[in-house]
Amino acid sequence: MTGSYIEIERHRAAIQRVDISRPVKLALEWNILTLSKSFFDYGCGYGGDVQRTTRLGYQSTGWDPYYFPNETLIAADVVNIGYVLNVIEDTTERAEALSKAWNLTQKVLVVSAQVLVNAASHHQISYGDGIVTRLNTFQKYYEQEELKKYIDETLNVDAVPVALGVYFVFRDEEEKQHFKAIRYFSRTSTPRVRIPTKRFEDYQEILQPLMDFYTQRGRLPIKGELANQEQLLIEFSNFKRAFAVILQATDEAEWDAIAYRRSLDIQVYLALMQLEGNRSLYKLPLEMRQDIKAFFGDYEDACDVADRKLFSLGQAGVVKTACNKSKVGKRTRSALYVHTSALQELDPLLRIYEGCATRFIGRVDDATLIKFYIDEPRISYLYYPDFDTDPHPALKASINIDLKTLRVTHYDYSDRANPPVLHRKETFVVSTYPDYDKFAKLTQQEVELGLLKNKNEIGTRDGWLKCLAEHKVNIQDHQVVPGNGYNGCNG
Repeated sequence: MTGSYIEIERHRAAIQRVDISRPVKLALEWNILTLSKSFFDYGCGYGGDVQRTTRLGYQSTGWDPYYFPNETLIAADVVNIGYVLNVIEDTTERAEALSKAWNLTQKVLVVSAQVLVNAASHHQISYGDGIVTRLNTFQKYYEQEELKKYIDETLNVDAVPVALGVYFVFRDEEEKQHFKAIRYFSRTSTPRVRIPTKRFEDYQEILQPLMDFYTQRGRLPIKGELANQEQLLIEFSNFKRAFAVILQATDEAEWDAIAYRRSLDIQVYLALMQLEGNRSLYKLPLEMRQDIKAFFGDYEDACDVADRKLFSLGQAGVVKTACNKSKVGKRTRSALYVHTSALQELDPLLRIYEGCATRFIGRVDDATLIKFYIDEPRISYLYYPDFDTDPHPALKASINIDLKTLRVTHYDYSDRANPPVLHRKETFVVSTYPDYDKFAKLTQQEVELGLLKNKNEIGTRDGWLKCLAEHKVNIQDHQVVPGNGYNGCNG
């Protein structure tokens, strides 16, 4: 069929959504699209994203060759070309569409396309470089790396992966580097006030921006970085004296921990930029340069520290040793499992290693656990949607990345009658995780009753329910109670 002509009905590929599309949601979540920026949807289909973002107060317009052909193509800060490339069967026209969208872009272009994560069906009709669907539409399924290469070569850019099949393309190099950096920044919170001294209380309102800045950057600002610096300098002469008042009311160790964590974040970022081969001091945002100066003295020293960690990953046994020594996560003979919320608590070596996957595929939506394979270059992202509520949640899906071949594979467990289930949930998270104590108490009960003794038999739902039935217990609200064992996987 590849040599035959087929009348493709592209407009039938448009989807009537009930919510904002995933690529536009990501632009909103990452503050790429804000209320101060204009938005244009190139190939908007039924116009759902335009309508919904307009209702939210955004300056949104769109165009579609079939549904809105009379709308004007106008330049905008943020342009979205969402799942358009994969429905254009003509390769020349496909490249033209991408180029036109880029020409309209003033700040960031959001590009998305269908990504192949499993083998294509043998029953589909091949046509050009894609297939014809049952709706007589065309679909080109890209490999993740293939899509990036296509965007980069067509536009002469360096597209940034945000999620599977979704890329951001930045006009400004500093904005791109800032976006890349914040993806590796740890979540931090401002230390709470422990001793509310009179002087601190008198000046708390003008000290708060300084506290917020230090929480975000892990250092004191330089002149020009703080909006209320003039007021602060009038009262305290310099930032150091102002921060001394803050230290009198808070725990200095907590501020030191923030600074240390931020220095590790920078190491992770610099290591991964070296891996991409385009690291340069002059491409970094000014605030990042100041971070490096504050933590490392100069750029070369910071790069040396980061590179030593990066290059050590190529040595045999380094990842295995880091996994075995990890104080975070659940270790088995073949892997280390870590909840996504605990990723930033890991050794920087493992964060860099995991970054080798996310720099390629972006963020894995809805992932619950990250699985680090000890003896092979592979990482998996596991989806347990009921992790918080179900005492023994079932695995719904997983994304597997082979770090050697960059092959991405998706596994769906949602229809399996006997899916894998989790035990000892507290081992995957840190002690500050919500309900950590509840998880730990349940595990203690189960250990005391011998429920977790036969690991090989309780790894699936059926095996676990059989175990509960044999012990004549149920689990309700994360507590073991007498019963027949048939409610053991629900909260």
